[in-house]
Amino acid sequence: MLRIGAHLTTSKGYLAMGKQAAEIDANTFAFFTRNPRGGSVKALNEKDVNSYHEFASQHDIKDLVAHAPYTLNLCGKDEKVRNFAFTAMEEDLKRMEYFPGNFYNFHPGSHVGQGIDKGIELIAEVLNTVMFEGMKTTVLLEVMAGKGSEVGSRFEEIAKIIELTQLKDNIGVCFDSCHLYDAGYDVVNNLDDVIKEFDDVVGIEKLKAMHLNDSKNPYASHKDRHEKIGDGALGIEAFRRIINHEKLRDLPFILETPNEIEGYKEEISLLRSLYEE
Repeated sequence: MLRIGAHLTTSKGYLAMGKQAAEIDANTFAFFTRNPRGGSVKALNEKDVNSYHEFASQHDIKDLVAHAPYTLNLCGKDEKVRNFAFTAMEEDLKRMEYFPGNFYNFHPGSHVGQGIDKGIELIAEVLNTVMFEGMKTTVLLEVMAGKGSEVGSRFEEIAKIIELTQLKDNIGVCFDSCHLYDAGYDVVNNLDDVIKEFDDVVGIEKLKAMHLNDSKNPYASHKDRHEKIGDGALGIEAFRRIINHEKLRDLPFILETPNEIEGYKEEISLLRSLYEE
């Protein structure tokens, strides 16, 4: 069964997100744990959370992919930036315990001239501090497009972070079709080779979720600009192959395309029509 959804807003609460997911025929979804540009987070409404869980159970909504704010940079050069990342992730992972068995996805960060090795070291250092024994959330490193000084655009970098992380059972990887293509992994013409390389370097068992985005830019451009499904450089047939691939088809797929809610509904319908039961 295709497990697919989109990035929804938390502005009206968790039950509202669950209902919106059902309205667009989604059976998973993503949401920002706080404002995507950072800042404090409002207190959880436990009644709303409980109502969401009841609704989600009735409508088979699961495998949520919560997303850390874009400003979270575990390997920033500025100590204030790293301190915010530490505090935000620590708070977020505690809150995620209200949603057991789901995922917390984040961009590994940018080393800002410190070098890849130092960036990897700093990322692992924070993870080893904020992750805790018995946690019910799997933290996902998102593979990036490689713009600027981003860490995590190569599978070897992802593998090294995981190697340095202590709670390995609670860490995994999130693919992004746009990021992979822009980073130089040809998911259009050589999807099997990309998956094999990931398996060889990281291990396919670590792949837990995938963002579905077309790209506004050509292969290996290192730009990271998302496009609607079928309207970019990847094209619709690439997505047919991705969602039906034996190593990928059971993942939760999340749309992050430049769309409003009706656009997500149309894309979900399109992708469901391409999925081979």
